Amino acid sequence: MVFWVFGYGSLVWNPGFEYDEKILGFIKDYRRVFDLACIDHRGTPQHPARTCTLEKSQETICWGVAYCVRGGPEKERLAMEYLERRECEYDSKTLVDFYREGEPSQPALTGVIVFTSTPDKVSNKYYLGPAPLEEMARQIATAVGPCGNNRDYLFKLEKAMFDIGHADNYVIELANEVRKELGIAEKGILKERKLVGSSSRMPLTKSHIPTLQLRLRPEAVAMDS
Repeated sequence: MVFWVFGYGSLVWNPGFEYDEKILGFIKDYRRVFDLACIDHRGTPQHPARTCTLEKSQETICWGVAYCVRGGPEKERLAMEYLERRECEYDSKTLVDFYREGEPSQPALTGVIVFTSTPDKVSNKYYLGPAPLEEMARQIATAVGPCGNNRDYLFKLEKAMFDIGHADNYVIELANEVRKELGIAEKGILKERKLVGSSSRMPLTKSHIPTLQLRLRPEAVAMDS
C-alpha cells in the first residue's frame, strides 16, 4: 500500500518523517486559516497558540507539498503513526484531489490525505474559530510551547510559502500584524512583491470529498519543528 499526504503548514518546511517522493502543487476549495489551538507544540493549555488549519472556500486554491510514503507496511505504519501523533489536534483526515502546477483541470493524485479540523467548538475542543486580526496577532506574538514560540511558526510558514514560489497573502498579512505587535518594522522580504496565494481564483466545480474521523490522542508530542 502507498499513501500520499498533503502538507500545508509546518509539514511544508519540516515533514519530519521518511518519505519517498514529494510534489509541489495545490488542492481546490480550501484556504488556510489560523483557527486551531495548539497546546503542546507552540503553546500550552493555559495559553494556546494559533496554528494553521484549512477551511472550505469555494473557488480558492491552497498550495503546499504532497509527500509519498511507499516501501512496505512497516514503513508506512511508522510514518502514519508519527503523523497522527504530530497532528493530534486535528480531528479529521480528509481525502482530496491534488493538482500539479500548470495542470489545474486534471488531478495528478486522488485520495491524498490531509489533516483537517472540524470548525465546531462543541465537537472539537481545539477549534478556536476566527477572531479579529489584531487579536490573533497578540495571541501569536506571545504564545510559547515545547517546540518554540508561536510567532516563529507563522514566520517559518510565511518564508516556506515564499520559497516554493506561492506566498499566501493571508499568512503575510497576519505575519505583518504580529511584527507590528512585536514592534518590528514592517519591511519583510515579501512586502513589495506581487503575491499569489490562497486568494488565487479559478473556475471550479463542487466536489464531494469523503472525511474519515481520526481519534484524538491525549499525549502531548513536541514534533512540530
